[in-house]
Amino acid sequence: MSSRTARKPSGEGPSLEILRARMDEINLKILRLISARASVATEIGRLKHLEGGEVYQPVRERAIIEKMIAENEGPLTNDQVKRIYVEIISACRALEHEPRVAFLGPEHTYSHEAARMRFGSSIQLMPLESFAAVFQAIENGRADFGVVPVENSTEGSINLTLDLLIDTALVIIGEVLLPIRHSLMSLSGDAGAVRRIVSHQQSLAQCRGYISANFPHCETEAVASNALAAQRAAADGTIAAIASKAAGEAYGLKTIASNVQDVAANTTRFLVMGTRPIEKSGRDKTTLLFAVADRVGTLNQALNLFARNAINISKIESRPLRARPWEYLFFVDVMGHRDDPKLARALKSLSSKALFLKVLGSYPEGRSAAA
Repeated sequence: MSSRTARKPSGEGPSLEILRARMDEINLKILRLISARASVATEIGRLKHLEGGEVYQPVRERAIIEKMIAENEGPLTNDQVKRIYVEIISACRALEHEPRVAFLGPEHTYSHEAARMRFGSSIQLMPLESFAAVFQAIENGRADFGVVPVENSTEGSINLTLDLLIDTALVIIGEVLLPIRHSLMSLSGDAGAVRRIVSHQQSLAQCRGYISANFPHCETEAVASNALAAQRAAADGTIAAIASKAAGEAYGLKTIASNVQDVAANTTRFLVMGTRPIEKSGRDKTTLLFAVADRVGTLNQALNLFARNAINISKIESRPLRARPWEYLFFVDVMGHRDDPKLARALKSLSSKALFLKVLGSYPEGRSAAA
């Protein structure tokens, strides 16, 4: 670069050298402040250890991020500010303890992305072969937390996860709402070479309209994860994978088409599973399941308990009782924390009417108040 392009004449604003020097000064200030924050985090960790407190404090972390978003005046977007602070918090948390987070593997699945979105990069990743293995890893102490998908805005609930929630002693401590943006990718990026399209069964369902319209001659094949689909495509030039761009980049694939999901606003809700309940955040959701006697009006009576206490039901889903054909368990999401007086009153009344009641967890709602 010539000195003519590097320096501006006086009266036209600061030169490139001056701006870069200012940037270097700011970088040093940021580093010193982050180091100071890390020192405070280490001291907080020492006190939590003495008091037997949890290293991961999702309510506190959420409050920090929402405050930073509320104070954001730009030019960074709120999402950029959130991602920056997720990583700062993650790095400082790791000075106390690096959480072991289990998810459906291999790496570069949407579950992996959701885990990183919630916990940041400073974690021990535990990619596992099934949702059941994720639950088992937490239950036997090999993992601290797990991230599992529970429903998709296009295809509905993921029954494998619902079934695992019935018997587990784990609790839900959070949720992640992850926008799903599928790409169709292959080794060459040549659409004409594709003979088979491979992906997870949920992803194939979310893209069935696109596949039918653009690749009617191709076979489809469901595999255990989208990352595995990317691996398959990397080994065979006639296979295209539907997966995230991150998965495609990891396995050297080229993009044939982006955003191939049939519904633009395609979102998957993930649950964060742990072993201990968490405190109230002020914007909470509670998930529970119950069974009622198979008599006229019993379900309506149970649901009316929430209406009487001015509690909003945001979702209800039924699952068959495996040992009793044509009888059902009901999964219900309600707004509020189980320790809120109104919800506690409704749950107490429900426990006296239901054949079975289990509160799966109260946790901060995935939609941010600040966002």
